[in-house]
Amino acid sequence: MPSRIIVSRELAELLKLLAHPDRLRLIEELRFGERDVTSIAAALNLPATRVSQHLAPLRAHRIVEDRREGRNHYYRLTRPAIAAWIVEALEFVEVRNRIGEAAHIEQVRELWTADANPASS
Repeated sequence: MPSRIIVSRELAELLKLLAHPDRLRLIEELRFGERDVTSIAAALNLPATRVSQHLAPLRAHRIVEDRREGRNHYYRLTRPAIAAWIVEALEFVEVRNRIGEAAHIEQVRELWTADANPASS
């Protein structure tokens, strides 16, 4: 029984870490591979400093890892399957009731499962 408690706490910590819209979008942006902070910021329409702030806890929890090339930092998912896991979680989203249309969920699903890396929303 104690191992279930430990694992439940660890999973809860992971879910808390992911419980930010910018971090979810950031993970989905990295689903195709390594990107630098500037390109992530441009794709997500966020300031680079904000992207860096979100990358720090993701790196601390080993969701992403980085490498330096000169002054640039490049990030990639340590386990790319987390991006697919987030897409699968869309089934549990009850946004339809708040937004009034299921089309929003489908648009996000299409965007996050596309083969190419189009501009993100």
